[in-house]
Parts: sequence; C-alpha cells; structure tokens
Amino acid sequence: MWIENNNQLYKKFVFADFSEAFAFMTRVAIEAEKANHHPLWTNVWNTVEIWLTTHDVGNIVTEKDRALASKIDAFVKGA
Repeated sequence: MWIENNNQLYKKFVFADFSEAFAFMTRVAIEAEKANHHPLWTNVWNTVEIWLTTHDVGNIVTEKDRALASKIDAFVKGA
C-alpha cells in the first residue's frame, strides 16, 4: 500500500535478490520516462524505495503520481 505523507506517495518493495530489484527499476524507469514523471528512489540489494510527488506544481501529490503508482503496482503483481 502506498503511504501518503509530507506531500509524497511512498512505498517500499522487497524482491528475492538484486537482479529482480534492478529489473523492476528498469520497468519503472521506462514507464516514468514515457510519462515524463521521474521518481525519487533508492535501491539497496533487494530493496527499492520510491517517493512520488509532482515537482512542477509545487511538490504535491497529484493524479500523475497516483497513475504512476498504479502502474508500478501492476509491475509487481504481473511478476
């Protein structure tokens, strides 16, 4: 579940290993680029943390963030 806090959507994803985490990040990167909406994220071994906010409207959560979050969730469910 995405958590909304401090004008950001946040979610932590844990995978079996680094390769799965990196493959997930690659899928997210391609989708983010298509949407011209780039997340703040970290990756340490099998863990990816993502924060979404819309910078060009004052760093608040918008439908753009919710749409990307939904697509990100679909990558995990489809795995």
